[in-house]
Amino acid sequence: MPETAAPAPSPARPAWLFGRTELIIVILLGLVSLATAYASFEASLYGGIQQSSYTKGNNLETEAESLYLEANQQYTQDAQTIQQLAVLRVAADAGDPVAKAQLEELYFVAVSEDLDAAIQNAAALDESDAGFYHDPQADEDYQSALFGAYGEKSAEGEALIAAGDEANSLGDKLTLSTVLMAITLFLLGVAAVIRRPRSQVIIAAIGVVIFLGAAAIALTVPFVWL
Repeated sequence: MPETAAPAPSPARPAWLFGRTELIIVILLGLVSLATAYASFEASLYGGIQQSSYTKGNNLETEAESLYLEANQQYTQDAQTIQQLAVLRVAADAGDPVAKAQLEELYFVAVSEDLDAAIQNAAALDESDAGFYHDPQADEDYQSALFGAYGEKSAEGEALIAAGDEANSLGDKLTLSTVLMAITLFLLGVAAVIRRPRSQVIIAAIGVVIFLGAAAIALTVPFVWL
């Protein structure tokens, strides 16, 4: 009888891997749990930064709006003062002593230092360019003195709100990373109860790949502390 061929030997399994599958899975569970806790903690901190930045930014925006209304009210009042001064100046130049006295009194009472400097600058420009009227309220120094505080507060508020938006974006990344790590924990938990080593390795490997992606996302977010 012809001799039957001996069956081909099955490829040897990597004993170092399949013999320690459960131990490796337990170690991975511990590492992923720590990473999940870290990402969750950082996400909560960024959430706090976002809320604090939005609160402070909105408060500054409200304060800036109040400063703007106050400055705009002064601007309107100064415009009326300039018109009154122009009318009284015409009468005073015509020789009306009462108008001259009213002009001096109004200038002393209603014209601030910033407006006075703007009026003087506009008068100098009128002399050099008589064919064009130069509005004192168009003076940059005058507007800066009047609306400068509003601009600074508004810029601070916008910067804080922008910081809140950035913290929100970074917190969202950490939240996504936490979700992916939770999926990894689920897969590793499933792998831990399966009795077939090959299936354990496959499921654990899928979980590790997902975890590496989650870790890569988390590492792009700067570390913050309390």
